[in-house]
Amino acid sequence: MYRNVITQLKRWKNKENRKPLVLSGARQVGKTFMLTEFGKQEFENVAYINCDDNDMAKDLFLQDYDMQRILLAIGAITRQNIIPGKTLIILDEIQELRRGLTALKYFCEKAPQYHVAVAGSLLGITMHQGESFPVGKVDILNIYPMTFDEFMLAKGRKQMVEILKSKDWNTIKLLRSEYIKLLREYYFVGGMPEAVKTFIETNDSLKVREVQKNILYTYQKDISKHVPTSEANRINMVWQSMPSQLVKENKKFIYGVAKPGGRAKDFETAIQWLMDAGLVYKAERVTEPKMPLKFYVDISSFKLFLLDCGLLGAMSEIPAEKLLVADNGMEESKGAFTENYLMSQLVATNDTSVFYYSNNAKLEIDFLIQHGCDIVPIEAKAEENLRSKSLSTFVTNHPQLHGVRFSMSDYRKQDWLTNIPLYAASVYF
Repeated sequence: MYRNVITQLKRWKNKENRKPLVLSGARQVGKTFMLTEFGKQEFENVAYINCDDNDMAKDLFLQDYDMQRILLAIGAITRQNIIPGKTLIILDEIQELRRGLTALKYFCEKAPQYHVAVAGSLLGITMHQGESFPVGKVDILNIYPMTFDEFMLAKGRKQMVEILKSKDWNTIKLLRSEYIKLLREYYFVGGMPEAVKTFIETNDSLKVREVQKNILYTYQKDISKHVPTSEANRINMVWQSMPSQLVKENKKFIYGVAKPGGRAKDFETAIQWLMDAGLVYKAERVTEPKMPLKFYVDISSFKLFLLDCGLLGAMSEIPAEKLLVADNGMEESKGAFTENYLMSQLVATNDTSVFYYSNNAKLEIDFLIQHGCDIVPIEAKAEENLRSKSLSTFVTNHPQLHGVRFSMSDYRKQDWLTNIPLYAASVYF
């Protein structure tokens, strides 16, 4: 299945002053598949090592950082000739090797002519646990669940993706019903590659939901495996509270929802673990829509979103027909689901942080992002309801800004607002 990240991988391959590549992302978002496919397409051979289950590799970097010895060992383990410019070296689950991350510094300094790419599901967690990270000695690339345009490509709808990217809104309007049908499917399936593959091959919602539940089970096992029991309990409390957090009207994370009487100090580490594992995305509150937005963050208020709308549906046990059939209302949860979908598309397609805005007058803007030199206030609407009182007031108070509303309605542009169909979210910015 085609992934947009392949373009960035090719750019890395041909980059001057290239450094070892760290491909980071949550478990089962397709890191290994993408690196091996990239290797097959762009190199004569691939030297792949899974550091989690290869006994020969476990002490690869313990003796020393003699690159000649290490390259010979990698060649022997993989049975591949390691040739500069022609071989892609892949070290998967690099965090499982002692001194593995530190070794990347020496690949950068002593063997820069080799293409080295590493992947890991829990790299962020490893860094926070004291593993020496080669700051400035690696290139970092994040990979996320498949976006909606990637989902359409996987279904063989390349022309529909190209039309969306062209922003030919008249033609897009003609195809509106088909885009909405595909978006409903994406709401249910989400972007985890195995779930997408199962849906395409079987068209069976029960089998897709089984895949999603297995992925959620894997995440639970990761939590219990990698942290002490006391902290694992806190992480699980936050994780299991996610559907309840998102269904609240303002979506602000409330510690008491995770545990009655819960406070920030009880859950700060747990939330950071989930963020480092790539399982949740954080949108922090800003007090002013000014550049740069990070200067105006209120660290005490934030929203958390799940990495994938399909997994949110599975975790919430939403019946497939509630997502696949339009107008089969989910009441408040439909708005929560739409916001989570939009957040996942914004995170995956924009190299920028996502924030939200609220003030004491109870005026709230779902999302704010920096797009180039502009600050963009964004509102998410689950259906075709085009009332935008908060966004209208916000833009009136900040006339230098132009609002964007994502909804099921067609494209339209006004002086203060542009309405974009939800199914164009992954290609609009």
